[in-house]
Amino acid sequence: MFFKVFERVSLKLRRTISVIGTAAIALFWSLPCFAQSVEEFYSGKIVSLYIGYPAGGGYDVYGRVVAHHLGKHIPGNPTVIPVNMPGAGSLRLTNWLFNAAPRDGTALGIINHGVPFEPLLGNQDFAQFDPMEFTWIGSANNETVVCVAWHSSGVSGFRDLESREFIIGGTGPGADDFVFPKLLSGVLGANLRFVTGYAGGNDINFAMERGEVEGRCGWTWSSVKSTRQYWLDDGLINVFLQLGMERHPDLHDTPLILDFAENEDQQKILRLIMARTVLGRPFLAPPDLPETRALALQTAFDLVVEDPEFLVEAERVNLEIMPIPAVTMQEILKEAYATPPHLVDQARDLLR
Repeated sequence: MFFKVFERVSLKLRRTISVIGTAAIALFWSLPCFAQSVEEFYSGKIVSLYIGYPAGGGYDVYGRVVAHHLGKHIPGNPTVIPVNMPGAGSLRLTNWLFNAAPRDGTALGIINHGVPFEPLLGNQDFAQFDPMEFTWIGSANNETVVCVAWHSSGVSGFRDLESREFIIGGTGPGADDFVFPKLLSGVLGANLRFVTGYAGGNDINFAMERGEVEGRCGWTWSSVKSTRQYWLDDGLINVFLQLGMERHPDLHDTPLILDFAENEDQQKILRLIMARTVLGRPFLAPPDLPETRALALQTAFDLVVEDPEFLVEAERVNLEIMPIPAVTMQEILKEAYATPPHLVDQARDLLR
């Protein structure tokens, strides 16, 4: 009898000691001096860098070149693997990063620079994220966006779009090739017909070659050079308009969209919508990353865009590198989301 009671008490005591011991160990390892370092976390890990477009386009090239060099600048030197996740002009990837991706620093993304403005100017039902909560990593460049016409279209300048219909290809809401044509049509009266639903920019290019569409509006200049330089060399396309805040050095003879604004309100709306171009090729991670890992990723990106080996590879594939740090990206978004509501309403109405 005594031994049975003792056995029950002993078992209960052992369980109590076990619980206390487990809690003590957890507390011990949670202390700052014993917390897992960034290097320890990333050592042996695989980091997936998701690209919001199919293979072959400009975003894909930027994503893959950055992925090639990013791992060596992250403490612990993880393996960084590019993964394509196309859909709705990278809106699918953006929603996934915000709502479903792991928030530990092993999932990164590169998205269209217009998507962060979608909750402000686009369809809030599709944009299931808050851009101010993302962990912004950096951008490889400050973009200039252009309109191009296929050589057989007969379009030589923007004024041609006042007197004739211009058939253009696009991907989906939030992407430049959807937003900027809406801007040209709604603010400046361009006569455009949209053919949307292409998976990515490469598909639009093939559509131009096949004669399905006559051109693109909202194609980044860096992507034109990196993926279709031979079109420029052979005169297959005409770059007839710049969509940006200032002229690109390569395109000093090509007019800027702001040249065609007729009043101050048009200027303000154009500038609000074109603020996205400054974000260039934005890299980001999900919200709520551990602070030390977020800082490590931002620092690693800053080191990549200064890495001589990266710059040599970028030049080899005609990538334009004009880096934008994470803090600047956050400031641009903060300023855009502070725009007076009446101007936002006007811009949103134009883009519907």
